[in-house]
Amino acid sequence: MLLDNIALFLIIVEKGSLSAAGREAGLSPTTVSERLAALEAHYGVALLNRTTRAISLTEEGRTLVKGAKQVLGEVEDLESRIRFGARNLSGPVRVSAPSDLGRNLVSDAISEFLAQYPGVSVELLLADGYVDIVGQGIDIAIRFGEITDSTLRLRRLPATRRVVCAAPGYVEAHGVPKTPVDLKAHNCLLMRFGGNLDNVWHLGIGEMKQILTVRGDRVSNDGALVRKWALEGHGIIMKSELDVGPDLKSGRLIELLVDYAAPPSPMQLLFPPGRNQPRRVRALADQLSVRFEAAKA
Repeated sequence: MLLDNIALFLIIVEKGSLSAAGREAGLSPTTVSERLAALEAHYGVALLNRTTRAISLTEEGRTLVKGAKQVLGEVEDLESRIRFGARNLSGPVRVSAPSDLGRNLVSDAISEFLAQYPGVSVELLLADGYVDIVGQGIDIAIRFGEITDSTLRLRRLPATRRVVCAAPGYVEAHGVPKTPVDLKAHNCLLMRFGGNLDNVWHLGIGEMKQILTVRGDRVSNDGALVRKWALEGHGIIMKSELDVGPDLKSGRLIELLVDYAAPPSPMQLLFPPGRNQPRRVRALADQLSVRFEAAKA
């Protein structure tokens, strides 16, 4: 019963309320409240701060969240090995990925993985902004750039370039920028990552390095939509080569400012804190790593 109550506690944290957790678990609000109270009584501490409008984790609650997912994952992995044998994998995996990358490369990798391991289920969450990996119960997150949270574990992937590009129709109508400063006269389609607007572009290496602020008439927090706008000829974008590589090869997009290409930026798989991961998580991480290596080849 303790493990069941811990699992319910994680659902409460993920959903943000007792009533939402009850709907997810098929339990009444009263039952959820009683089981939460039993869990808090077991540990002798409050795990949640509750008001009429919101809940938040206490320090003890945060500690439980960090450890509980690992413990429950190991229990589920052990049950899977006992029930189905050491070679079979089963159980859920939650993956977070940038929207454009998730719809394409990551989705394809997951399809291949599920064909090999039909006992596993994968929930793919697409978001280009900040994601609380621990709070949302994420098993694997794919992220660009340097990671500042030292508590997360990571597996490095091949570094990837961000490419400045536009559709042939846009180039024909508005001309080709010769230097980065020429971008100031062009319509640049911009991404918003959480609260941060990606309008400061870093281009070039060494003496060629330039940093400039660009502007445009369209902004979105969805990378797939920004790429769609570019394909329709609405402006210039700066996107990962993993996102626009097929468009560049087909000629649907044209790379611009090649002489000012920025150096590759880091990319990694992120995992919540903890010593061990369920075998299904490790296996999917391996599958994703192989796909990213192949995409860079």
